[in-house]
Order: sequence, then structure tokens, then C-alpha cells
Amino acid sequence: MALANKKLSLWMLAWPIFIELFLQFLLGAADTLMVSRISDDAVAVVGFSNQLFQALTTLFITVASGAGILIAQKIGSRNGEDARTIAIMAVNVSAVIGLALSVLLILMPEQIAALLQLPEDLLPLAKTYISIVGGGMVLIALMSALSTSIRNTGNTKGPMYTAIGMNVVHVVLNYAFIFGAFGFPKWGLMGVAISTVVCRLLATIVLFIMFLSSFERTIGLRDLNVFNRKLFGEVIRIGWPLGVNMSCWVFTQLLIFSFLAMLGSNELAARTYMNTLESFCFLLGYSIALAVQIQIAHLFGAGRVKEAYGLAYRAMWIGLGVVTVNAFIIFLFGKQLLGMFTENKGIVALGVSLLGMNLILQPGKMINMALGNALNAVGDTRFTMWTSVFSMWLVATALAYWVGIELGWGLIGIYACMILDEYIRGTLSLIRWKGQKFLRKAERIEDEAKAKASSENNGGALHKKTAMEV
Repeated sequence: MALANKKLSLWMLAWPIFIELFLQFLLGAADTLMVSRISDDAVAVVGFSNQLFQALTTLFITVASGAGILIAQKIGSRNGEDARTIAIMAVNVSAVIGLALSVLLILMPEQIAALLQLPEDLLPLAKTYISIVGGGMVLIALMSALSTSIRNTGNTKGPMYTAIGMNVVHVVLNYAFIFGAFGFPKWGLMGVAISTVVCRLLATIVLFIMFLSSFERTIGLRDLNVFNRKLFGEVIRIGWPLGVNMSCWVFTQLLIFSFLAMLGSNELAARTYMNTLESFCFLLGYSIALAVQIQIAHLFGAGRVKEAYGLAYRAMWIGLGVVTVNAFIIFLFGKQLLGMFTENKGIVALGVSLLGMNLILQPGKMINMALGNALNAVGDTRFTMWTSVFSMWLVATALAYWVGIELGWGLIGIYACMILDEYIRGTLSLIRWKGQKFLRKAERIEDEAKAKASSENNGGALHKKTAMEV
């Protein structure tokens, strides 16, 4: 697959990713809206549990993320066979890790929730939800590896269509289990958990079938045991900093949720509702950031580094315009939107305050996403890792605890520290990308390879000429 193909233009890559993410957003919004009909406590449990699940996904996202970047680079350099091998290994390793996490969450849901400071009155609900949805972590692991592999071949539409089907099934099953419709039992939060696992199982099956034919040579069942130590080493080399980066984000978010749990269930529910609205703001921007990562990785693999450099800025400016407009729309209609989820005036008031601050947050997040993903695409993953370790832990977490809990600024203080974290990481990524360290290195390697090839060709020609003269 060549980058010159119009199918790999920024927009053609981005819009299916956006549809997929938007449908996942609708899935989360439908979850939150439907679960809010059970109780605000149920919403708090779902929001808290989802942070836990995201934290645990970092254990296999290392492999999936590293594999995705390498798949795009290998295809860009026209080495499809290596890309195929990398994808198979990513799926296998992710499945093993996901299975281990599933067993852990089935056996110890209540203990884990208590350890993370969830209020005691919410523990019975958490036990039900975490054990069922957490028991399906192996499905999340497989979906992550499969969709990442498929998407980085340039096929962003396949995961999109899967997401459409997954959303339809999930919403229907949610409605059935929560309200006892269509002859289904009225199982409340347990029904929501079962619905989540069922639709993920169906999506995994569809993605696996799609995965088998995603490369030039079809993957057979016998091929699934393939393992190449050298290529896996490359995956880990790129992937482990991404895993640390992601783990910094999800574990700091998990800690922030535990801080909110200290403040009370209203703050916890308000942040959960805000997560839903906030997601809408940056969906298209994040889609552009993911698309430009694929495109830059293809260009970088093909040795077209100057094109790769300019694309990051183009994606950043387009994304900034999009997220700013979206944040403003959400701000204007925030009170009415929050009113759809809850009648608790205290929760609505907290949410409205955060929506004003969200206008400041989103541009910083977009700069960070676009340029951070660009750095990852060229293999500069250690830099994004170190900026995350520094800023997320010191600013988004330690400073947030001091300002929000110790100084008593509450949810507003914690959110202000999250904003500061995004701008620090975004600024550092901008400075790094301008330095072009990895791009210059790639140009030198390309020039040396060309010089060596030219020298060998000239040497061969001279040898041939000498032999003819003799």
C-alpha cells in the first residue's frame, strides 16, 4: 500500500476514525443517560469502574500501540510481510494479558474498589459491575490489538462499521435490561454490564474475521502461532514508552477519581457527566491526531520526512479550530445537556462551572494530541513518555491533590491543574517537533544508504569495465 494512494489522505483516514470514536462516545453517553435512570450512585460506579478498566488496559496497550506504529512504517517501506507478523504477535500477546486481567477482576472486584477509596455504600454496585465487565477484559485486549492493526494498514472504515453495529446492539440491550423491555428481565446495572460484554464479544468476532484478510497474504489459523523475536523487540522498543505514557494518564486519572471520591458522590458524578460532554469536544480533533499519526508513520517509513514534518502542523491547526468550536457549543448548551442526565442541582452547578474551564482546556489538549502523536509516529516515544511522567504526576496529580484537597478548592482546583498539565505537555511536544531530531536522523540514514548503494553500483561498474579490458 503506497502513501500516494488517495485513500491515505488526512481526511480520508480521519473521518472513519471520527465516526468510530463518535459512536463510542454515543455508546458512553447512552450508557450514562440510561444508567442515570437507575441512580446517580450507579453513574458514579460506572464512571469509577471505567477509569479502573482504562488503567488496566495499559498493560496490553504497550504492545498494541507499538505494533500499530510499526505496521504503518513497514507498509510505508513496502515490507508487508513484517507488518503481518507484527500484527499477529500483537494479537496473541494482548490476548494473554487480557485473559490474566479478566481472572483478577472476576475474583477480586470489591477488594480492588475498596483499595481505590470508592465510598463504602457504592461497593455492592461496584462488585457487580466490575466483576462482569472486568471479566471481559480479554475482549477489550483483543479489540484493541485487532482494530489498531487493521486501522494502521490504512483501513479505517472496517473498525468504523464494527463500531456502528456494536452501538446498535448495546443501546438495544441496555434499554431491554434496564427497563425490562422486549420480554427481558429488569436487571438494572447488572443488565448494563451484561450488555457491554455481549456487544464486545460480537465486535471481537467481526474484527477478527476482518483481521485475517487485512494484509497482502491472508492470515490462516496456523499462522497465529508465529513469533519473531527481532520484530517483537522493535515493537517493545517503540511500545514500552507508549505504555508508560498511557499508564501515566490512566493511573493519574484513577487517582483523580479517588480524590473526587474523597470530596463526595456529587463531585464523582459531576466529573463522570463531564467526561461524557468533554469527549464530544475533542472527538474530531483526536480523530485528526490519530489519522496524522498513521499518515506520518507511512511517510516516515517511505523516507519522505519533509512531508511528514509539515503534516503535523496542518493537523494541529485544523484540530484547534474544530475543538474550540465544539467546546463553545457545549458551553452554550451545557446546563440543558447536564439536565438530561440528572435533576440534582448541585451536580449540574458543578458541571456548568467545569464547562467554562473546558473552553481553556481543549486547545491545550489538541496541541498535545497532534504533536505528541506526530512524535510517536516517527518513533520518538521516549520523549512523550518523560514529559508525561513529569507533568502528569507532578502537576495533574500531586499539585491537584494539594490545590483541590489540601487547600480546599475542590473539583475546580483539580480541573485547573489538569488544564495546566495539558499545556505543559503540548508546549514541550511543540518544541521537540520543531527540533526535528528523529526526522534529521532519518534523513542522514537515507542519505548514507543512497551513498552506499551508489558506491556499490559504481564499484560494480568499474570492476566490470576492468574485466572487459583484460
